[in-house]
Amino acid sequence: MKAFSVKMFPLHGHGDDSRSRVPDNFPMKVEPHFHVSPAWRGRSGQVKVLRAVASLELVKGLIVLAAGCRILFLLHKDTYEVAENLLHVLHISPDRHLALVFLRWADGVTDRKLWAVSALALIYSTLRFVEAFGLWKARGWAEWIALISGALYIPFEVRELFQRLSLFHISLLAINVAIVAYMVYLRSQDHCTTESAGLK
Repeated sequence: MKAFSVKMFPLHGHGDDSRSRVPDNFPMKVEPHFHVSPAWRGRSGQVKVLRAVASLELVKGLIVLAAGCRILFLLHKDTYEVAENLLHVLHISPDRHLALVFLRWADGVTDRKLWAVSALALIYSTLRFVEAFGLWKARGWAEWIALISGALYIPFEVRELFQRLSLFHISLLAINVAIVAYMVYLRSQDHCTTESAGLK
């Protein structure tokens, strides 16, 4: 921060005492009371929204990470029997088509596949944690991650919505579209600010 001079007026009752003045060429630095990250300047009204999205991404990462860890408990176990017990707990008849597909899939699961699924869950959750940290700190690169990853989900969510119309799928699509649209707004705003600064 640039130094600047401060000139004090004489105190009452001291007249022109030179001790009551600071020399004109005396350098004086003023330290800020707090540090504001450059990414936050001019965006105080957007921090709450970004932190809400960051919290959502954090929850998604924790859920996937917990699921990936839970899968490891199936190592060296009869996955077909585990699948049968799960259907029984959920009161789903094993004669249904989806139940049969699920059982066939469980019968073909190997330890190598379980490790692969757990590794993918770890990678996905790590990405979500990094994104959540960046959004919490209002970083531009995190906004790009949220924009791109959210946009990739939209076609699949639209297809799922046409296949199974429900309030859950509608809400999921609406939230994702809102997040993507907001990230597009933030990035375009920053782009316009950069261009206007370059023209000055």
